Amino acid sequence: MSQANLPKGQPNRRSLLLAAGALASGPAAALNSAKGPAIHESRKRPVMVGSANALRGMKTQYPRLLEGLEPLDAAVEVVKVVEADPNDMSVGLGGMPDEEGRVTLDAAVMHGPTHNSGAVGALENTVHAVEVARLVMERTDHCMLVAQGATRFAKQYGHPQVDLLTPKAREVWLAWKESMSGKDDRLAPKKSQKSGKLYEYMGEKWTLEQLISDQRITGTIHCSSLSLKGELACCTTTSGLSFKIPGRVGDSPIIGAGLYCDQEVGSAGGTGRGESAILSCASFLCVELLRSGMSPEEAGLTVLRRVTAQAQRASAWQPEIVRADGLPAFNLQLYLLGLDGKHAGVSLFGTSAYSVADEEGVRHVPLVALHAK
Repeated sequence: MSQANLPKGQPNRRSLLLAAGALASGPAAALNSAKGPAIHESRKRPVMVGSANALRGMKTQYPRLLEGLEPLDAAVEVVKVVEADPNDMSVGLGGMPDEEGRVTLDAAVMHGPTHNSGAVGALENTVHAVEVARLVMERTDHCMLVAQGATRFAKQYGHPQVDLLTPKAREVWLAWKESMSGKDDRLAPKKSQKSGKLYEYMGEKWTLEQLISDQRITGTIHCSSLSLKGELACCTTTSGLSFKIPGRVGDSPIIGAGLYCDQEVGSAGGTGRGESAILSCASFLCVELLRSGMSPEEAGLTVLRRVTAQAQRASAWQPEIVRADGLPAFNLQLYLLGLDGKHAGVSLFGTSAYSVADEEGVRHVPLVALHAK
């Protein structure tokens, strides 16, 4: 059919080509390009980047990375340290339960060279959720398993079934439940019962009052790893928001939200309010901004600006999501690692730290905050 005989309103070849050219020259071009304008050469010296609570694991795994350990092996072993620690109430064994007192875990892994991933959500009775996420990647054709299916899958592959609710976590949960209302039949603990005792959470000491306050707490660990061969991998694992609604799954197991890895560009992950990371596709966007030529710090702060704007728009129907000054009433931290070894840690608020392991040592580095507290 000639162009003259095309039905009315149907675009011809010339108009399609012009439209394609306009798209290619617009601001989305860098994100749509298979190779973007700033692909970096791979660094041949290992680097690890992650949340503050990844430091302990990095101290044992970075020397192995220097010896040629695969990046996913290294990242998984880093986060397993906290998953298995019953005294740390942020992840895995001893993690904070949902409102019914059940500990449910979310985790994901991503492998740069194959661009493959695996995840589990609402997993119960299994200490190392990150290992089950890796099994999903390596032994199934799926990206995610959830709830009873994930727990059954873990059991099939030999993971011991363990009660993840430790006595300490149970104590905190019961105190929260007893303090929810003055009109129910539960009696809140006396002040003398609550004072003095400290609990470890995210590497810090917390009082019982802090753990059950209206300021909800989250617990997550992330690690991105760049190997001796210049290969990337990452993983994230969590027990989620304290006292969450049963069935709630945050950003940690969602590829592109809680973590993302692209062998051509870099890796990213986050901790903090999972819903904000989901709505902004935070980790995916971090990596794509690296692809467009931004530095890790610039990319992370750009994503946090979007998170801030999204929270302000959402405040029209959820006013409690922003503070009186219009800024988000929550925090989000992002950790970025480029293929060239450059890295950054950014947060909406605060001066806390992220973990780095490279030739300068294994250490905490201050996060760059977008907003003053």
